[in-house]
Amino acid sequence: MRASPDTLAETLAARIAADGPMPLDRWMDAANTHYYATRDPLGLAGDFTTAPEISQMFGELTGLWLADLWDRAGRPPAAYVELGPGRGTLAVDALRAMRKAGLVPAVHLVETSPALRAAQAARLPDSVWHDDVTTLPTDRALLVVANEFFDALPIRQAVRTADGWCERVVTHGPDGFAFALGGQVPGEDAPEGTITETRPAAEPILAALAPRIAAQGGTLLAIDYGYRDPAHGDTFQAVRAHAFADPLLDPGEADLTAHVDFTALAAAGAPLTASGPVDQGEWLLRLGIAARAATLARGTPAQAEAIAAAYRRLTAADAMGHLFKVLALTAPSWPEPAGLRG
Repeated sequence: MRASPDTLAETLAARIAADGPMPLDRWMDAANTHYYATRDPLGLAGDFTTAPEISQMFGELTGLWLADLWDRAGRPPAAYVELGPGRGTLAVDALRAMRKAGLVPAVHLVETSPALRAAQAARLPDSVWHDDVTTLPTDRALLVVANEFFDALPIRQAVRTADGWCERVVTHGPDGFAFALGGQVPGEDAPEGTITETRPAAEPILAALAPRIAAQGGTLLAIDYGYRDPAHGDTFQAVRAHAFADPLLDPGEADLTAHVDFTALAAAGAPLTASGPVDQGEWLLRLGIAARAATLARGTPAQAEAIAAAYRRLTAADAMGHLFKVLALTAPSWPEPAGLRG
């Protein structure tokens, strides 16, 4: 009798041997579920760094943005909700800024990773944790933040061949895992070799959240790397130890992501009102990050160089300023959010 597989790679290879080639979204889901459940991936010792870990300015301005919107909506009872909150760094900085503006919301965190829940509990012990968005409060406005959340949700890919569109799948052979073409799928006319991506995993999340936000009030603030207009191309990637890696090598040991289609995200958020997307750098500048950086530098002169570097990394077009986009999906009865008009 053969022993059970010991690693995720062995498990996935066994599934492919039994069931045939695996759609990319199933591969990505299995790999990222294992990856996030078994480690804290952030920081120098991890695989990547997010905007809240770069500087407190990011979380502070996010918190003030939420507080401003809440204030102009009439200051209703509200909950701060974060999807995939990492170590809780963004929440800590945002909540501190919100308190100064008079907003002290209940804190609800949607997180499935035991490792990251432990890190969040150390910083935000009074939070309520959820496995998914369906159990969020029903009696108050929801101020939802999704920073680098949607990019890690599984995608499907299709490739235009001479015979039509075929789904891109993962196979396994003597040389390991590899991409292959699966069955035919529908698609619009495009040049041969064109690759398209969809993110079906985002749809049930937005389908659950949007009606709740519309009825209860609030907003969903999505910040991620991606594109405004529909686009073609392969954006599936892996990051390990702060460098790009082979996304099919050592499944579950690297962070797998793909660019976010903000047009599709906005459409899936109906009946909420979409504001943006705009470039992250433009949004932060409109919210006053330059003034905040100057204040921090005056208060801690020894950190002035580091503050300037963080400011540039968050806002410059050749860093995070252009690639990252900001989109708000807001209850139709609420005012227009700040900084997101095109």
